[in-house]
Amino acid sequence: MQEILSVSELTSAIKKNLESRFPAISVKGEVSNFKEQTSGHLYFTLKDQEAQLSAVLFRGNARDLKRLPKNGDQIVVHGEINVYAPRGSYQIVIRRLDYVGVGELLLQLQMLKEKLEKQGWFDASHKKPLPKFPRTIGVVTSPTGSVIQDILQILSRRFSGFHLILNPVKVQGEGAAAEIAQAIEQFNRYRLADLLIVGRGGGSLEDLWAFNEEKVAAAIFHSKIPVISAVGHETDFSIADFVADVRAPTPSAAAEMATQETAQQLQGLAQTKSRLASHVLTSLKHHRKQLENLKRHPCLSFPLSILEPHLQRVDDLRSDLNLGFKRSLQEKQLRLLALKKQAQALQPASQIQALKQKLAILTKSLNAAMLQEWRARKQLFNSHELQKNLDQRFSELLAQKSGRLAQLISHLRGIDPKNLLTKGYCILFHEKKDSVILSTHELKAQDNVRLQLHDGKVHLTVNGIQ
Repeated sequence: MQEILSVSELTSAIKKNLESRFPAISVKGEVSNFKEQTSGHLYFTLKDQEAQLSAVLFRGNARDLKRLPKNGDQIVVHGEINVYAPRGSYQIVIRRLDYVGVGELLLQLQMLKEKLEKQGWFDASHKKPLPKFPRTIGVVTSPTGSVIQDILQILSRRFSGFHLILNPVKVQGEGAAAEIAQAIEQFNRYRLADLLIVGRGGGSLEDLWAFNEEKVAAAIFHSKIPVISAVGHETDFSIADFVADVRAPTPSAAAEMATQETAQQLQGLAQTKSRLASHVLTSLKHHRKQLENLKRHPCLSFPLSILEPHLQRVDDLRSDLNLGFKRSLQEKQLRLLALKKQAQALQPASQIQALKQKLAILTKSLNAAMLQEWRARKQLFNSHELQKNLDQRFSELLAQKSGRLAQLISHLRGIDPKNLLTKGYCILFHEKKDSVILSTHELKAQDNVRLQLHDGKVHLTVNGIQ
């Protein structure tokens, strides 16, 4: 059984197949039934002798048109096929529109523009500054057009002392581009001018086409003389405008750019002179006043007043330095004295003597304490038994203390350096200072030293230190 489709299903299937089959097409035809909606969208029919096709140009793409198409125009449109489901019709959605003839020129213009832009001919780094006061102005244009008359009139009014050289050329038609390029090359070859004006009056794209030729663009780009391009009206743009050092909207504007008005120059010079004179007078008054103030300054009236604060500061610094040196010297002396006392205290003989003194004091104190204790005990106990016990206790205590005293004596004899000397040791003294030498850093060659042995002293002289 054959499948039954709805209208929407069939339209959707046709839309899918048709649009995928013609995604990007170009169609040539005649405009008819042209309508411009308030929304900005354009609707018309594209036809030829045997068929017609609905077309739509939406506002976003129509914005790029220089002029709207009209009925009867031959155009080439670029876009894609679209099925409009609500009406069940197909149409072409236009993305770009070119007029036959003019469209081909625009395509050539765009291609050349992209080519030269890639080569860097439009870059600002290649633009030459215009001379402020050109002595000779060269003009490349038609000798019979209004352009040269406008330039002469403007230059005569603004700068009467100008010097102009006209190199007459054709500005449209066959051979015009070659003449324009040759004229620019001649000006450069013979260095005939300080500034060039290249241009013509307004016209259609075909009329201005000579200034869109690559040979003219090359002549302008390679020109050593700065070039002002003045082609057409203010809304017209050509390749020459992009390559030139400066683009003027009209030939009259180019003449105004080329030179400054004489009256303006004289007025500017007069204003500059007046400003300079006023500035010099003001500067003189200011510096004269500064000089008077300096003459009254105390430093110039009394030159020594400049040095007085510094002299006083030197005295203060000298006092501070002397006080600092004295304090430092006192601290070093106290430190040295403490080190001497510490060194003396660390000598074995001094330590033995101190221990002996301490032992004598302890012995004397012990005897006194024992005697005092014995007398006290004797007075308290008079009986024979108590006297006997006391004597026994005293004897034990005396024996204990005597043993302790013997141990201390033995210990003192053990640490006595003279006992160590009997075992093969010796002590080295300074001959003059009479102090123990603890390090080789305290000696130098040819020093006299004394060697203490257990049975006597030996005097030596240092021959070397390792």
